[in-house]
Amino acid sequence: MSMDDLYAKPGHLIRRAQQIIVGMFMEECATFDITPVQYACLIAARENPGLDATRLSYLIAFDRSTLGKVLDRLEAKELIRRSGTAHDRRVKTVELTKEGARLLAAVEPAVQRAQQRFLGRLPADEQRRFMTTLTRLVELNNEYSRAPLRVVTGD
Repeated sequence: MSMDDLYAKPGHLIRRAQQIIVGMFMEECATFDITPVQYACLIAARENPGLDATRLSYLIAFDRSTLGKVLDRLEAKELIRRSGTAHDRRVKTVELTKEGARLLAAVEPAVQRAQQRFLGRLPADEQRRFMTTLTRLVELNNEYSRAPLRVVTGD
């Protein structure tokens, strides 16, 4: 196998694309001191108040054990609040704080700039096709992820 063969493999290209978009996210969001995973956690907490950490990990397709450290950092920054439930004090629910909501509102334009920087080099019709195809591939292969996306409810 040649280097050209390696460079043409979908796994290699997707890994490189992920490196690039994370780099763009970090540049655009540098003043906010937030990572892509922290951003996803804050969105999930805003959209699903009172959800426990395990279910939150399902929603953002992120490893539960690693997510605990992410939540620790968000809580230390006072962007989320975790508390035990009435039924089981060991289960911690996650809620977005007012400061977390303010940060999400402030960071959103930077996140959108990062997305546009990545996709914006393609014409609009190619952007739509790319996103449709990428979404389809992710959905069709979700079960092979180490942390598959799972749609869950708060009950």
